[in-house]
Amino acid sequence: MRGLTEGPEDGPGGPGDDDGRGAVAGSRVGRTRRGTLAASVTAVAGLAVVGLFVAGCDSGGTGTRDEGAAHSVPAVAPTKDPGSAAATKPGERVNPVGLLKQDPMVSPAVKRDLKPCSGSDYPVDVSYARLTGGDVADVVVNVMTCRSAVGVATYVYRAHGGSYKNVFGSEAAPVYSEIDRGDLVVTKQQYAKGDSMSYASSEDVITYHWTNNKFAQTDAVHTDFSRAVGDGDTDGDTGGDTATTSPSN
Repeated sequence: MRGLTEGPEDGPGGPGDDDGRGAVAGSRVGRTRRGTLAASVTAVAGLAVVGLFVAGCDSGGTGTRDEGAAHSVPAVAPTKDPGSAAATKPGERVNPVGLLKQDPMVSPAVKRDLKPCSGSDYPVDVSYARLTGGDVADVVVNVMTCRSAVGVATYVYRAHGGSYKNVFGSEAAPVYSEIDRGDLVVTKQQYAKGDSMSYASSEDVITYHWTNNKFAQTDAVHTDFSRAVGDGDTDGDTGGDTATTSPSN
């Protein structure tokens, strides 16, 4: 299944969850390979104006715009993880919410809507890996909605001295970033007028590699999903989605 899981959304920290992730806690809607990106029409409309940026990167035909020099924010309340692998030394875990709140490159809308789903549990995924060639693990932060795990924003922070530098960001919902063999992979779904919440028209999967002190696009795959399947299909056919893919050169 591609697209959305229906349900009310009130931003990344919206109410309506019993466990902070809602009915999709197991399926993780919005995550590449483990489930599709998701967004309600309301959520996308409210966040579309936020746009997309790449900090410290030129456009390079990727659809992003140059935002100038990257900004640094302090490393916020790290915690030691004695089980960390050497690839993520020195084994510190950041406070992602504090990192986002102090980052001037995170939009006011994302900061305003970033609230706990329940208790102190925020809808934020954090991954650690060496993406930028440093000795210290970089931090990939994905901000989601609580109920449907819609990816509303994604950022990459590079360790720099005692602080973290924002070197990549996208706030064009629905969006979600993952790490694949040292590369950054960003997935975005596109909804055309008339699309149901469960079926996006298309999807872009863009791969970036760190080179010359910036993320450069190395690959992009655009998928146009079939309109022959979806809502109203009552014949019991459970076959997979049909798609046309076109990789970039």
